[in-house]
Amino acid sequence: MQIAASGMEAIKNEFFSFEVFKSMFPEVLLEGARNTIIFTTIAFIGGMIFGLFLALCRTSKLKILRWPSATFIDLIRGLPLLLVIVIIGFATPTLVKDSYLSLPGFGWMNDVWPFGRDGAKYIPGCFALSLVAGAYMAETIRAGIESIPKGQMEAARSLGLSHAQAMRKIILPQAFRVIVGPLTNELALLFKDTSLISVLGVEVGGRELTKFARDFVNREANSTPLIVAGICYLLITIPLLQLVAYFERRSKVGSR
Repeated sequence: MQIAASGMEAIKNEFFSFEVFKSMFPEVLLEGARNTIIFTTIAFIGGMIFGLFLALCRTSKLKILRWPSATFIDLIRGLPLLLVIVIIGFATPTLVKDSYLSLPGFGWMNDVWPFGRDGAKYIPGCFALSLVAGAYMAETIRAGIESIPKGQMEAARSLGLSHAQAMRKIILPQAFRVIVGPLTNELALLFKDTSLISVLGVEVGGRELTKFARDFVNREANSTPLIVAGICYLLITIPLLQLVAYFERRSKVGSR
């Protein structure tokens, strides 16, 4: 019994230290949670735009658009997200920033670059998440488009609408109503995937929840910050998952 009690006490001190818990606030919210939400928002918007573009190419009648988009989607979905983040995160600053901003006439941009030269890894992480999210969203959007009866496109064309007008005014609005649940689920997954950005390293003030917690663990020599980060993730992802369930119930009711 004494061994069990001492073990429980050790676990409590290591993972549930109230002093460490208290010392993390409000920074864990003002920096960690805030940046996680910012990363998620940027990646989701970028992924939505890119995914819609890929989905339209994927459903095009032109092979020159269909094949490259299908190949890209399969390629990105077949690679681990962490590998994509590392490749893009370390390649983009070298290929884009160091070369582009060093060209004559662009040196002034170094002074207004919001993350500094070392912080160029900050944005590529969001870019990598957007690429991966876009590849997955493309398949979701494509499924939504293909779920709309083809007769609606034919009826729209017979009324004098172009293919683009029919897609924008008739097909896509219906498709997005069908896939709003899966897209919300993608948002929840993307929120958790932001934790992988920490492998690129970020400057102080730009850390997301996982990086913030890991730095706190190293500073305090205590694992309580990991529990705090987990609680912060749950406080956001659980409502999102409930929202997914709500949209799925609505979709089932509407399809009856």
